Amino acid sequence: MQEAHKPTFTEGEFYQVHFNSRVYIDSFYSNPDGHPDENDVPFSLWSLSKTFSSGKHSGQRLIDIGTGPSIHSLISASEHYEDILVSDYTDSNRQEIKKWLNDEEGCFDWLPVIQYVCNLGGERTPSQVAQQLRQRVKQVLKCDVRLENPFHPVTVEPADCIVTSLCLEAACKDLETYCCSLRNIASLLRPGGLLVMVGVLGETYYVVGGQRFSCLDLSQATVEGILKELGFSVTEFNVQFAPNRENDTVSDYSAVFHLMAVKSFKKVCIC
Repeated sequence: MQEAHKPTFTEGEFYQVHFNSRVYIDSFYSNPDGHPDENDVPFSLWSLSKTFSSGKHSGQRLIDIGTGPSIHSLISASEHYEDILVSDYTDSNRQEIKKWLNDEEGCFDWLPVIQYVCNLGGERTPSQVAQQLRQRVKQVLKCDVRLENPFHPVTVEPADCIVTSLCLEAACKDLETYCCSLRNIASLLRPGGLLVMVGVLGETYYVVGGQRFSCLDLSQATVEGILKELGFSVTEFNVQFAPNRENDTVSDYSAVFHLMAVKSFKKVCIC
């Protein structure tokens, strides 16, 4: 019997040609509930709000890895870091971010999502949050997590905090690439700095505008194990299971996760 052909993993080069940035944010972030088949956005927004509203985590520089066309991962953090760098591999995603940062006509309306975060706590209004975030994003860079320096040829100062949301599992074709990409990201974080990740478990694909994109199937044990090998102390790992997996038309994820991890002061080399 002939072996079934395994689809090619859709890495960054595929995104550059086929990823529709506006359809993505229209589909998944038009309201704070997210896509009706998944409803995972509130978990992400709540987890990120809880991370940063405590006041325990703040500093000068924050780097967001694989921002995509979305600012949702920066809303809560923006009050606590003066200098924010956002990044993505895909040109159209960076262009979409720049349109919002410049408040250009036709840019995506993030106010409903920002309002949701404001309702979770704090005294800032949505307009104040938007204004502050626009002021604090100092750079929008091309990023390839597969490179030893993801921002090559640009060199950046180490960050106090790195946030990455729904990026690595979509960018990495196998566990070796995932491990090395995490190592590459870790090199951008100062010793003692905070890594905040939002991702999915048990997912092999997701769909944007009818186009299917690959995803690396991960487990909690795998993610935690790799981080520990890289010298991180995982301080929190929260999981929300998919409420409607059998009827989900846009992905096959089993759970969404949020974690916090602190980088060791010891030098660690793997991969």
